[in-house]
Amino acid sequence: MAETTKAAPARSRRTRGTRTPRANAAPPTPPPDAETLVGYYRQMLLIRRFEERAARAYTEAKIGGYCHLNLGEEATVVGLMAALRPSDYLFTNYREHGYALSKGISADRVMAELYGRSTGVSKGWGGSMHLFDADARLLGGYGIVGGQVPLATGAALAVSYKGGDDVVMCHMGDGTAAIGAFHESLNIAGLWDLPVVFVVINNGLGMGTTVENSAAEPELYRRGAAYRMESARVDGTDVVAVRDAARLAVERARSESKPYLLETTSPRLKGHSVVDPARYRSKEEKEDLKAADPLARMALELEEAGVLSHDDRDKLDAEVMAEIDAAAAFADESPAPEVSTLFDYTYATPVPGELRRLPADPVFSS
Repeated sequence: MAETTKAAPARSRRTRGTRTPRANAAPPTPPPDAETLVGYYRQMLLIRRFEERAARAYTEAKIGGYCHLNLGEEATVVGLMAALRPSDYLFTNYREHGYALSKGISADRVMAELYGRSTGVSKGWGGSMHLFDADARLLGGYGIVGGQVPLATGAALAVSYKGGDDVVMCHMGDGTAAIGAFHESLNIAGLWDLPVVFVVINNGLGMGTTVENSAAEPELYRRGAAYRMESARVDGTDVVAVRDAARLAVERARSESKPYLLETTSPRLKGHSVVDPARYRSKEEKEDLKAADPLARMALELEEAGVLSHDDRDKLDAEVMAEIDAAAAFADESPAPEVSTLFDYTYATPVPGELRRLPADPVFSS
């Protein structure tokens, strides 16, 4: 069950684009059938096994740079993506592998990007933190904390001017809710009635600092009230609860062109990144995390409901592992990008006088 706050009565604002607000939101979503539930479980399992393989590949030095995993956040990832249409836009932060997979991008292309290979989703030049696929409308993972929030707001402004009923979803960590760009973006979205859903993935820790020790109001969804924005908090370990809460938020943005702030409570199972041993957690906290594992929880619920037997689950796991093994092999066998392509994606269109000097090149040619 999600906790919600209602928006204050809206002030009159000038109309943009051709989007026509509808007075009535969509009816409540019916409970998912068994096939849908198994589908959600499979997506969660795919993310879990992908991230486990990514962690292993990092220790094997096949993945370089930074690498942040969605371990423990699988229910949130799948629930949020289930609320979107293929044509809706997504902006993420650097913890985005699972979102790319759930947005329909193949495990082959995501793994190849982590390996820095030319067959990757960003041609091998983005790496773990910078996945991008315009066809899937995944408009980037961003390494700068909160860097995606103003960009997502701008995309929502573009959608508003163009008309239609696409929605922008922008996800971020709990630490982002403390920076200026977060508040500026929510303020603009509220003033201009932009079709954007801001999602705070609250895993309880901004790197190693608890939300309670860094936020005067730790229930982060309440910050929407300052901008007369409807908001809600939902249990991020329950995929169906996340999906239903996200659908309400997305429908408000789609049908009324109103922004929404959604907070999901989704504890991460490991450290901030693959090199973080999470020594700031007590033994008791680690035990609590294991008990809250959304994948184990859903597996048990499906078994008790007679939807997915233990044998069926083992078969599904073997199927997913085969897909992950194939993705790792594909990444291993793919070529690295040519050095000559280093500057190909610096600008979207040619720029006169663009600098293409490599680190070892002289500043001035002879």
